[in-house]
Amino acid sequence: MKSIIILFAALASVAVQSQQYPQQQPMVLVTGEGIVKVVPDQVIINARVEHEGKDPQAVKKQNDAVVDKVIKYLKSQNIPENKVKTAYVNLNKNYNYNEKTYSYVANQGISIQLDDLKNYEKIMSGLLDLGLNRIDGIQFKSSQMEKHITEARKRAVLDSKKKAEEYVRPLGQSIGKAISISENETYQPQPMYRAEMMQMSKDSSEQQETIAPGEMEVKSKVTIGFQLN
Repeated sequence: MKSIIILFAALASVAVQSQQYPQQQPMVLVTGEGIVKVVPDQVIINARVEHEGKDPQAVKKQNDAVVDKVIKYLKSQNIPENKVKTAYVNLNKNYNYNEKTYSYVANQGISIQLDDLKNYEKIMSGLLDLGLNRIDGIQFKSSQMEKHITEARKRAVLDSKKKAEEYVRPLGQSIGKAISISENETYQPQPMYRAEMMQMSKDSSEQQETIAPGEMEVKSKVTIGFQLN
């Protein structure tokens, strides 16, 4: 009777362990990548108005006057208010160790989004004429980014399946349903061009082209575990 009880306890222990540590299902684990090339249709101009002088109030007043003109100009060009944002406002006191004098620098960063790239040259020329004196860079975007991300993910999944089939085919095996799916990353590149590359001369022709949007690549990577048959 005692031996029967011990045997029953052993079987129960094995059953519990089996539930806790189920046998891993054979599978093939692969990572796929999806890439969608996108032609940008939007641009963000990261600009700055900056002035320096000995009197902090005068410097700030001079800077504010230019900013006011810039904002009014953008409104006159039918740029929506939500497309024009103040990035920062600074008034810094600087010390010149050689001359042993102080000076003040006022600057305000402005982010301007244009939904039509054709307006870039005209808007930039107008801004420079008004006194905007720094361009920190531009950033290309797409108005259909969510759609492109979805397509990149779809391509990543299909790429994973294709790779899995290629791996198991020489073995005379096949893959079944997906057991696990995890997204590694979705990358949305935002090409930036520095000011020295993009600055325009006030004397340049309005017909001169100073930007080349090119293409952006939206990438997605996904790791999928397929059942191995």
